[in-house]
Amino acid sequence: MGKTLAEKILSDRSQTDVRAGDIAVARVDLAFVQDTTGPLTIKEFESSFDSLADKDRSVLFLDHAAPSPSCQLSTDHIHLRSFASKTGCRLSDVGEGVCHQIVAEAIARPGDVIVGADSHTVTAGGLGAFATGMGSSDVAVAMAMGKTWFRVPESIKVTVSGSFRKGVYAKDLILHLIGSIGADGATYQSLEFSGDTIDGMSIPERLTIANMSVEAGAKVGLFAADDTTRDYLIRQGRGDDYKPVSPDADTSYIKTINIDASAIEPTVSQPHTVDNTTPAKDLKGVKIHQVFLGTCTNGRLEDLAVAASILKGEKRHPETRLIIAPASRKVLLQAIEAGYIQTLVEVGAVILPPGCGACLGLHQGVLGDAEACLSTANRNFKGRMGNPRAFIYLGSPATAAATAIAGEITDPREVL
Repeated sequence: MGKTLAEKILSDRSQTDVRAGDIAVARVDLAFVQDTTGPLTIKEFESSFDSLADKDRSVLFLDHAAPSPSCQLSTDHIHLRSFASKTGCRLSDVGEGVCHQIVAEAIARPGDVIVGADSHTVTAGGLGAFATGMGSSDVAVAMAMGKTWFRVPESIKVTVSGSFRKGVYAKDLILHLIGSIGADGATYQSLEFSGDTIDGMSIPERLTIANMSVEAGAKVGLFAADDTTRDYLIRQGRGDDYKPVSPDADTSYIKTINIDASAIEPTVSQPHTVDNTTPAKDLKGVKIHQVFLGTCTNGRLEDLAVAASILKGEKRHPETRLIIAPASRKVLLQAIEAGYIQTLVEVGAVILPPGCGACLGLHQGVLGDAEACLSTANRNFKGRMGNPRAFIYLGSPATAAATAIAGEITDPREVL
């Protein structure tokens, strides 16, 4: 019997023949932290270990509180910079962008095992890497030992067929899936995506879906590494990092979910859980005080392009703030060159530095009491954007742009 993507990658990196349910001690190709989880990781590392297994496979990112909004967080940044200087590991400093975007642009390879002290490490699964979040202490061990253990997850096959209708995007697909199976519908399992719809998706679209797999409880969200993956890596100047990775044809899955892409509508997650989904059209009239476009889910160039195409020549609603956070410096530069930034600024948007921005509620867009935000992020838990008395809705960049114009949740098909 053939192997799933998860089984094949963990077998390769552990140099053993493992199946779902087995324990694999696997080589780690990348271990990373960010500035809210990193200080604890470094503290644990320094209390137990003397050196990194490989300085080139350990990276520290300053992205969540960047630029720092407080003296305490600034001191944490100092600690992380000092550790990087002392050990020689890579430091991605303020302004370079969100860890998950930079990992996709510059580091992740098909077949890699990647662990990060951040739950959305799963994003790199869009490139065919077994990428997953771990606790700060576990990442410290991985940085020191160069390996870690996993229970090999069972796999769910998600087959998506057909074409999206106008106004529907990858974000709508993953919201639809999470709404269908629930926030615990894939707990400690591998969601493995296939079908002609998936085959036709760009890497940014695949990264969006992989990023939110964890919101269904998944250990990983995996895509086969194909010609689209190869072409993406070539464009990033990393063509040599490509290798084909795919599940075997005779693989057995614990479940198969079939989705008709043409049946999906623009979808929104309502407060305060990601699986509380409904069509955007059914929320017409819900007042939105802030629209936030960005994050590791939808802060890529394609996302800014979609928003700019809808917003060009328009103005944001006078009672609705529009905040844009490009996912990386590269994305920001490309968006400037393409004219998207000028379009968004002319509409009335505020452009934040590359990074997480308002997503986690530390700064740059904290919501006021009873305010509602339509965000392209991946979570809408109570208090996620800094205020437990506020309300967060999740949608695609197209839904975000249409909402910014109308000042209320709007199906993007109304303006396309």
